[in-house]
Amino acid sequence: MSAESFKAVRLDDIEKRQGWTPIRRELGVTAFGINAWSGDAGAAVIPEHDEAPSGHEELYYVASGRATFTVGGDEIDAPAGTVVFVADPAVKRGAVAAEPTTVLAVGARPGEAYRPRSWETNADVLPLFAEGRYEEVKAVLLPALDRYEDRGTILYNLACAEAQLGETEDAAAHLAAALEERPDLAALAREDDDLASIRDDPRFPSGGAETG
Repeated sequence: MSAESFKAVRLDDIEKRQGWTPIRRELGVTAFGINAWSGDAGAAVIPEHDEAPSGHEELYYVASGRATFTVGGDEIDAPAGTVVFVADPAVKRGAVAAEPTTVLAVGARPGEAYRPRSWETNADVLPLFAEGRYEEVKAVLLPALDRYEDRGTILYNLACAEAQLGETEDAAAHLAAALEERPDLAALAREDDDLASIRDDPRFPSGGAETG
């Protein structure tokens, strides 16, 4: 059997990023999303969210430790070995660690080819923003524009980096494209210091009601 036909890795050997172990990217999984999330007691190992934008079903497996899941308002005590499956994308779900805990999360949209979501790349660039490494942010985001079906936040973060680099025309164009996909980002844009250099551009969102 070819070595390319399988991979084996320990979770501890994959670089963790603020509690996130990017299994899907590390192994090159293309049929579904799979990641691990870890945290100490009291940490939100699965932040409260729903999957309405993605339409994903999600399955969570408590690989170690113990967590309290809240799904649709119901609490579930989940020691190691527990599987929690959430079929309805619109249902809110989250989990808080009761002790040092690792949870595997697997998800995909039923009946459709899987496409990764843009949060993976946005998670990569947030530390770069914090360090003012805007050229690197741009270098990461530009190739990602055609990688995801949800491009709104990729476009928004690209606009922020370009504005900081003085590339105001590109920044304004990318911000306008971001707001076409995600009108809800307009309120954030009006308060975002990264975009200060393009606030006078006519494409910058005004304080009035947004249309999508």
